[in-house]
Amino acid sequence: MTAALPQAAAAATPAAAPLPWREKLAYGVADMGFNFYWTNVATFLLIFYTDTFGISAAAAATMMSTIKIINAFTDPMIGAAADRTDSRFGKFRPWLVWMCVPLAGAAVLTYTTPGLEGDAKLAWAYGTYLLMMVCYTCVNIPYNALSGVMSADPQQRSTINGLRFIFAFAGSTLVTAATPDLVRWLGAGNDQRGWQLTMLLWGVAASLLFVLTFFNTRERIAPPPGQRNAVWRDVRDLAGNRPWVVLFFLALIIMVTITLRTASAAYYFKYVVERPELMRSFVPTYMVTAAIGAALTPLLTRFIDKKTLMIVLMSTTAVLSAAFYLVPPDQVWLMFVLQGGMGLVLGPKSPLAFSMYADTADYNEWRTGRRATAMTFAAATFSQKLGTAVAVAVIGSVFTALGYVPNAVQATGSREGIVWLMSFIPAAFAVAAVAVMCFYNLNASQLARIQTELAARKPLIE
Repeated sequence: MTAALPQAAAAATPAAAPLPWREKLAYGVADMGFNFYWTNVATFLLIFYTDTFGISAAAAATMMSTIKIINAFTDPMIGAAADRTDSRFGKFRPWLVWMCVPLAGAAVLTYTTPGLEGDAKLAWAYGTYLLMMVCYTCVNIPYNALSGVMSADPQQRSTINGLRFIFAFAGSTLVTAATPDLVRWLGAGNDQRGWQLTMLLWGVAASLLFVLTFFNTRERIAPPPGQRNAVWRDVRDLAGNRPWVVLFFLALIIMVTITLRTASAAYYFKYVVERPELMRSFVPTYMVTAAIGAALTPLLTRFIDKKTLMIVLMSTTAVLSAAFYLVPPDQVWLMFVLQGGMGLVLGPKSPLAFSMYADTADYNEWRTGRRATAMTFAAATFSQKLGTAVAVAVIGSVFTALGYVPNAVQATGSREGIVWLMSFIPAAFAVAAVAVMCFYNLNASQLARIQTELAARKPLIE
């Protein structure tokens, strides 16, 4: 089944007109800024806490999981606030400039090692990390929702989200390759100071990109006239939205899959391969091929139904991840081949999923007569953060059970556990993602009908 029908149906509405490339690029570039934070957190924060900040793996994993769970519950609140924002700049764009500086400041504090000991030091970690994640949410949720109101055309949404994740993977590649060197150069032998100044640099760069997006994008789709919903009603609508419920669990499972491998990679190269310098090229290998995969997404969705495509992608991910277990520590080239393959098949996953979230927002409005775009995306990131919390908890549990000791030669059991975290464990979660996706029931022909009917009753921002 092809995915071209919704595009034809939506093209009759002004909001489905082709977006100018300037606007597409301006939207996409902000996700590079988000990955100046996200990639640092996903790739380096755990090892920063254990090897620089100076807390145990168990304490760091517990803290990060706890904060992720707390922050997950702030996502719907921020989404509800964004949906109810009323300004001359729109509902979602203003948040990019309101919160960019607080986010940068919170990130610097998170990567600051205070002169504290024991519980006071741990409390600092809890407080600063929570502050950073809440500020991140205040920018990221409205940004996600913006893609759902820039155009009504599902294919245009696939295009802007494809571009978005090309920039995201480029940002991730840059962060992974540059951060270790920046810490060393800016710290001049003091890693604590190096991390603090590195995050200041990334925060300033991200803020400039968010401002660029604010000035060069436009919101075109508005809720139905006079819509005034209580937050609980938005939540109830989502709970009754089967395609969205499927995506909720899919996002959680996929985030576990990705986070397990990303957060374990630094430990894998430090303690199993015993060549930690390879991290600066290993993760970027994934990011480069993922960017290629993301760029192919609009082409793939023209010929393959989104549900089918997602199932194929996650099935291949499971096979490639499991194969990683068979790679000997001295076969570096094979590690990089598998990593590149993982990037190529997971690259389309993110733009595909975010395009599908926008589709479920349309479905929700068609079904209920009410639209809550930011809440739709917020509840989705809620599940992603829960997935990250689960992944970090799994890593912490494995390390604790197998006797991980920071900055020391690892016992055989600990080394084996790290290998499993890079292979069979994420592969099992990828298989679970395939099973969940089988329940998704929003197809191309149904989207075409929804867009046709919404075109007759949806107000547009001209």
